[in-house]
Amino acid sequence: MTSLLVIAKAPVPGRVKTRLSPPCTPEEAAELAVAALADTLAAAMRVRRAARRVIVLDGEPGPWIPAGFEVLPQRGDGLAERLAAAFADAGGAAFLVGMDTPQVTPALLDAGLAALDRADAVFGAALDGGYWGIGLRRPDPAVFRDVPMSAATTAAVQRARLAELGLRTAVLPPLRDVDTIDDARAVAAQAPGSRFAEALAA
Repeated sequence: MTSLLVIAKAPVPGRVKTRLSPPCTPEEAAELAVAALADTLAAAMRVRRAARRVIVLDGEPGPWIPAGFEVLPQRGDGLAERLAAAFADAGGAAFLVGMDTPQVTPALLDAGLAALDRADAVFGAALDGGYWGIGLRRPDPAVFRDVPMSAATTAAVQRARLAELGLRTAVLPPLRDVDTIDDARAVAAQAPGSRFAEALAA
């Protein structure tokens, strides 16, 4: 069974969404992180394809994790190593998303899972030059080795690496990550009924 992985940080003030401060306080930024994660997990719960649902977590589990999710600890130094470890620990075909795109829909997640039936990899770019989702039919640490993370070139380098490895890659629509307050406002406007939009308004 294909795994749906959500890689996340426990929403602790001062450790999550730090680029929202200022104007947000660390506590407000953490509240937005809780809401973004809740929206992402709710979308994951509504996928139609049978999938193993897993949170790959940096930090301690909390009551914000809904029933039906396994929890795996993040391991490795740096995001590239942690992504490679997440796929290795999933142990098979998996599609991974972060917690920075609360506007993600069950249909998009289903598309990512379905793509692995016919492609070796699946990729969803973010508008800031990174990416919001990546899937692999088989785990391979070479996919992430030496890929610079949190850079304007991350998506381009990652796509090039998938091509270098000869992986047939399905492409999903781009989404906007929530990093800054401008991102938060734009994403809330895209998903006005979301927990995230509600939290931002508050």
